[in-house]
Order: sequence, then C-alpha cells, then structure tokens
Amino acid sequence: MKIIIGSKNPAKIEAVKRAFTGEYEFVPLDAPSGVSNQPFSDEETIQGAVNRAENALKLGDGDIGIGLEGGVQETSFGLFLCNWGALVIKGQSPLMIAGGARIPLPEEISVRLRGGEELGPIMDDYTKKDNIRKKEGAIGVFTNGAIDRSTMFTHLTKLLVGQFDYYTEINNRIK
Repeated sequence: MKIIIGSKNPAKIEAVKRAFTGEYEFVPLDAPSGVSNQPFSDEETIQGAVNRAENALKLGDGDIGIGLEGGVQETSFGLFLCNWGALVIKGQSPLMIAGGARIPLPEEISVRLRGGEELGPIMDDYTKKDNIRKKEGAIGVFTNGAIDRSTMFTHLTKLLVGQFDYYTEINNRIK
C-alpha cells in the first residue's frame, strides 16, 4: 500500500512512519494546504490538513493521502497551539479527521502571531535556532522537550490510523 504524505517536513514524515505498522511505501511530497501560512483557527487548520491529504493523494497517485497541519486557536484563556490531521482513501469515503495536543502560547509569542507573523520564524527568533518547525517545534520548546513535534504528530496520526483500521474492518465484515 502506498501512503502519500502531504509534506516534506521531517517531523511529519517521521510521525506518519511511526504510526503505520506493517509493509507500506511512504512518499512525502509538498502538497498545498490552500490555507494561510499561519492557520489561525481550528477550522482553518482542519481545512489545511484536509487539503494536504486530498492534494497528496492526487499528486502522488497513492492509496492513502495524509495531511498534517499545525495552527493556533484563540480562546478565552489565550492563544493555543493546535494541530489537525486528515486521511483520505483513494476512491472511498469517509474522510477521517483527528485533532491533537494543545498548549497555551506565551503572550510574547501570541502578540507577534496576532500581529501577522508566522509561528515558525517567531520560534526561530525566540530560541535563536534555525528550523524549529522541522525539529522539536514550539510544542517541544514549551514542554521543555517532554513532547516534540514529531511525537505530537505521531499521536495525531495514530488517531487517524485507528479510524482507518476500524473503517477497513467494518468494510471487510460487510463484504
């Protein structure tokens, strides 16, 4: 089975490979999200994940398309990290969607996000490191390494795989 990952981000690729057990071919590619570079709501982040999954499947000609998207969500308790994933199966439905971990962002980061900046460059500046989004991510920084970006997306992808396995099992019973 060929799984097309709608990103070339190493943290996302590793997450998908960790979540699927068995014999699979993984093909990462840059699939457009169709949303802003910094998704600013659950709805926009979900849409980005869905678009990446659908575009990955179209562009990669595989059996399954996976889209993973990180964003932020404003709440009465402040701005939170959010992350969403989507899984699509070639020629079948339903679309599978899952959400993951959330933590509040420090106000000094939130102010910059609300001002229109993107989290990745803010985190690079904040940590004085390059490409935080491809390594530990903001989640890794603000959990002091307890959870890194790949682990966060692995959990999310396992939720998608669980839905996929359930869907497959039900369909096999019907046949």
